Amino acid sequence: MEIAVIGAGPYGLAAASHLRAAGAEVRIFGKAMDFWASQMPHGMLLRSPWSGSNIGDPQRRLTLDRYELSLGSSLQRQLPLEDFVRYGQWFQLHALPDLDMRNVSAVDRSGAGFQIRVEDGESFFAQKIVVATGIGSFANRPGPFGSLPSELVSHTSDRGNHNLARFAGQSIAVIGAGQSGLESAALLTESGAQVEVLTRQPAVRWLNKRPAIEWLMDSWINPFKAPAKIGPIGINWLFEHPSLFTMMSRERQDAMAYRAIRPAVSSWVRPRTERVKITSGRHVTATAVKGGQVLLQLNDGSRRTVDHVLLATGYKIDIACFGFLSRELLKNVRTARGYPELGPGFESSFPGLYFVGATAAYSFGPYFRFVAGTRYAAKALARHAVSSAPPLG
Repeated sequence: MEIAVIGAGPYGLAAASHLRAAGAEVRIFGKAMDFWASQMPHGMLLRSPWSGSNIGDPQRRLTLDRYELSLGSSLQRQLPLEDFVRYGQWFQLHALPDLDMRNVSAVDRSGAGFQIRVEDGESFFAQKIVVATGIGSFANRPGPFGSLPSELVSHTSDRGNHNLARFAGQSIAVIGAGQSGLESAALLTESGAQVEVLTRQPAVRWLNKRPAIEWLMDSWINPFKAPAKIGPIGINWLFEHPSLFTMMSRERQDAMAYRAIRPAVSSWVRPRTERVKITSGRHVTATAVKGGQVLLQLNDGSRRTVDHVLLATGYKIDIACFGFLSRELLKNVRTARGYPELGPGFESSFPGLYFVGATAAYSFGPYFRFVAGTRYAAKALARHAVSSAPPLG
């Protein structure tokens, strides 16, 4: 095959559909929307607005509006996870009905391209590879929790946590006060768990919408309209134009990116956390197992004993965590802070090896941590990968 796309989440689906539209022979591997369906808590709502939750397809025919029309019924504008998953699966059936649902277990260099092995042992040759596997491999698990058994500590993205009702009747410490932490705390409380949120921040940062600002952001008179609404007005437009954003110094890019992705919570979560105990300015310094429970030592000297610890501590990109990429490939990919350093078309320093999604955020900005970035990434990738020569043997 000419190009193999690894991963069938929003970025993989967008990339494969654009590559095919550009005339490439493409095979895409993975289960459609698997991370979203099996590693995100049931009942959560997308933080991204409706306008920023479309998966990019070449003709703009597979939008959320088109999906809603096909259903013959209205969807909530604050989109529930389950509806987004079904939208992604609908996208796949229309754009990529021949999806190969096997997982890729190994990728290595082979002559003028790459050798791919899938989970049942079958192998394929591809001239180029697109890695679009999302953030599932990068769950951040802080040091104090490393020695705890998995039945007592888990990350919000662990597959067993897609249904938080399993914690009903238990005492749970949620570590972290971003969107995933507070929304998980709300879902846990609604399922009958006793929850305390522990956060280093002096207070939870609530994203309160201001009607006048919202009107301006959506108005036709706004020349800097940014459908994804990532970060403050003005800055969000810059994020959606990576060629301009990346012209700034690295220091400016980092500062602005942090402003957009720092821990914060949508205002619609707030009423659902009224019964949640939130303890600010605290972090765990040590842990121990005692009588089948977890003993937490906090920085102020106080202690907590809970049945389970749920880590809402985000993700830390490090492509070395991709178990399917060979050591030879990894050692030939230039990285910065664990991210691949990408050039035009999202190509890495190893010719023919591309990365899209969150792994591209260091090179192109925070836009690519969000679904909204799928169209830009897929279009740039397809233009480069189809026009460039195959990698040298």
